Amino acid sequence: MKKTLLVLAALFFSASATWAAGGVAYIDLQKALNLSDAGVSAKQEISEQVKKYEVTVKEKQEALLGLKQDLEKQAVLLSDDAKAQKTRDYQQQVKELERFTKDIQEELQQKDADLTKQILAEIFDIIDELGKEGDYDVILEKTESSLLYAAERIDLTQKVIDAYNAKKK
Repeated sequence: MKKTLLVLAALFFSASATWAAGGVAYIDLQKALNLSDAGVSAKQEISEQVKKYEVTVKEKQEALLGLKQDLEKQAVLLSDDAKAQKTRDYQQQVKELERFTKDIQEELQQKDADLTKQILAEIFDIIDELGKEGDYDVILEKTESSLLYAAERIDLTQKVIDAYNAKKK
């Protein structure tokens, strides 16, 4: 009877250990997003647009500065009506610059969000394929699941990056 109990206990513990270890993995989605070729390319694309807009904003700021300096130089020579009109023109251009920079920020944020959404959707497809191929029961996201510890051997992040990069080529 004791032998039977020992054998059953051994089978139970070995089966539960195999079940628990075999089907769990995790992925760092932020790392996969940032290090994938598409993620690097998206960041570079956004960065290039930022640089282009910075040049345009700087030109408009310099033009405004020149307008302000002209207004200050001519202030004593202008009539009150002319001075008020130039001040209104200057303030209108300041408002236009503020709107322009706000529009740029919104546009860049939207483009970043769209690119991120697209890349993540493709990464999720890769994760789904890896999950089925690897016969995983659960694949967790490292940061969002509050994963406090996990062995490196169950980290699929690099596999996801490699599979995603290969699929995009």
